[in-house]
Amino acid sequence: MTSPREVMRRWLGRSVLGAVAVVVLLIGGLWVEHSLPIELPRPSGPWPVGRASRTVGADVTAWIWYPAAHSQFVAPYLPESIRTAWQRNRPGVINFLTRDLAKVRAHGVFDAPFKTEAAPAPVLLFRGGGSGGVLGHTALFEELASRGYAVIALEGGNTLNPETCAGRVDEDTCAGTLLDGAVAVMTSAIDRLSATASRDPLLGGHLDWRAVGVFGHSFGGAQALAFCAADPRCSAGVNIDGRIFASLTRTAVTVPFLWLLSDHRSDQDAESRQILAQIQSVYERQPADSRARIVIRGAHHVTFSEDGALLKSGALRGILRLRGALGIDGRRQVEATSYAVRSFFDASLKHTGSAQVVLASPSYPEIILVP
Repeated sequence: MTSPREVMRRWLGRSVLGAVAVVVLLIGGLWVEHSLPIELPRPSGPWPVGRASRTVGADVTAWIWYPAAHSQFVAPYLPESIRTAWQRNRPGVINFLTRDLAKVRAHGVFDAPFKTEAAPAPVLLFRGGGSGGVLGHTALFEELASRGYAVIALEGGNTLNPETCAGRVDEDTCAGTLLDGAVAVMTSAIDRLSATASRDPLLGGHLDWRAVGVFGHSFGGAQALAFCAADPRCSAGVNIDGRIFASLTRTAVTVPFLWLLSDHRSDQDAESRQILAQIQSVYERQPADSRARIVIRGAHHVTFSEDGALLKSGALRGILRLRGALGIDGRRQVEATSYAVRSFFDASLKHTGSAQVVLASPSYPEIILVP
């Protein structure tokens, strides 16, 4: 007869083996996912996409996407030097929980000739979040470039995250200082690019500086708002899920401006209510015929870029789903965001119709217009 102690020992042994097996299967599944090739959403516009980079300051790089002439179907996601640097500088666990960047395929061909048949391309200036780079939004830029825009995404020049100001007595002053510095970088970059673009062998004669759109994600969205309030070269702007801080609540924006937000309907904490109230205070002072505010139902802040929506492990997005913070497929969120941004800029810069009308698309029922 087996003793109770022996039964317990066997039960514990089987439990440990079962737990080890689960861990091995989990790690194996993560490795398989990490190793699988993946292609970014294909641009829907009529033009192939090219990309280039230019140095516009001591530590500022302008990554540029534009309508191009080429016949390649897919292209590398990142330059090899950038990919190697990312993988070397990031913690190993982050690399493991991110798709193998060498197997990610995009559509923008480096230094491809500019599409000569295209009209001069309206310029769209982009800024990323306080701690995130701009290359994680490549799918959005490719969609815009395929529709005839030249997207200039600025990397660097503002290495501090406004979250470093959190909890300080002078939090808003601290964030405002960072914001002023970031806007100065944007101003300087446009000055330099517009002054030299005509002599650029690739870009010369192809950029339309008369209609500049400005957009950004997270802290970059706040920068877009501040720039459009301060610089008359801004013809339209988009804030993608960025809080604006108290220093911007008195900002007056008269150009068309879109607030594109993640799904905050379940956020009832005091900080979230304050952020939404600050956005509302600026929104209410905008001209009624040039403003729009939308929510992507089920969207989360970190999945506005393909880095969070497609390239990070599905297990991480699964955790967000279990917590009720994510209710939309990552690829679908990226595509809905691309549709909303390019439709708003089409309406505002190309005058294709009312932004309120084009944003309410039956093809994207996840996009909810906020009254």
